[in-house]
Amino acid sequence: MIPGFTGGTLDRADRLRHDTQAFAAATGDWRAKLLKLENFEPELDDAGRLGWTSLAEAPEDAELVLLGLDGDKPYFAAFTPGMRAPTARSMRLFGLLDQFAPGEAATYAAARSVLDWHSRHQFCANCGTQTAMFRAGWGRNCPNCHAEHFPRVDPVVIMIAEHDGRALLGRQPAWPAGRYSALAGFLEPGESIEEAVAREIMEEAGVRVTDVRYIASQPWPFPSSLMIACVGMAEHDAITLDTNELEDAIWVSREEVRRVLAGGEGSFLAPPPYAIAHTLLTAWAAG
Repeated sequence: MIPGFTGGTLDRADRLRHDTQAFAAATGDWRAKLLKLENFEPELDDAGRLGWTSLAEAPEDAELVLLGLDGDKPYFAAFTPGMRAPTARSMRLFGLLDQFAPGEAATYAAARSVLDWHSRHQFCANCGTQTAMFRAGWGRNCPNCHAEHFPRVDPVVIMIAEHDGRALLGRQPAWPAGRYSALAGFLEPGESIEEAVAREIMEEAGVRVTDVRYIASQPWPFPSSLMIACVGMAEHDAITLDTNELEDAIWVSREEVRRVLAGGEGSFLAPPPYAIAHTLLTAWAAG
């Protein structure tokens, strides 16, 4: 199963990011397309394809970010100084995430993440001077101290503990009723993926794990994380819940996970297919 927000088909064309003349030529290409966004949300057609328009539709004060090339046709997103990503995802956006055509969610994820980064990082973290976009929109340069700043990606471990053929799942109060998913948390400085997995499971559920193995990864553009899916082997099944993090945690059998993922009934509602937790559970259920 291919994780959500992956499988993008555009050539990111790093060579154009270093060539100001080539980038200028791309912005002047009559075939160039601009991603249609409204408050950071995409427009999709009936086939789940992203909506595009010509560069002539870009606002006058917009700066262009090169998303990539399809063949030799350039595709862009537009950043304007007043752009601010919403603090919460709308119900409309949640519905759209299930409709994306294969690969197009990856294009949207890249656009949303880099535009959100520009909106949050317009001033130099070193000296406070307002920065300018460069590298075809994939960096910002300080005209005062000449520091260069690049879009950040925050690594997150998302994992299940396995014990006696069962998987540990948790739920947060804000989720839809009955939904359970893999546990998750940000990596901290000076920590390996395996150490972060073990620490997060211990902190949230009081379960000690070893033998952590990697399953898959996924970009998550809210605002810009890399979800790293893993499985760890639990030494015991006694749960000590951290109620600051989770509302509940349960052990579920491989048979029940298979049944729920197939659309049958069970003790929990599975995470949506575009989430890496769904990919993780699918891989674990397959053994």
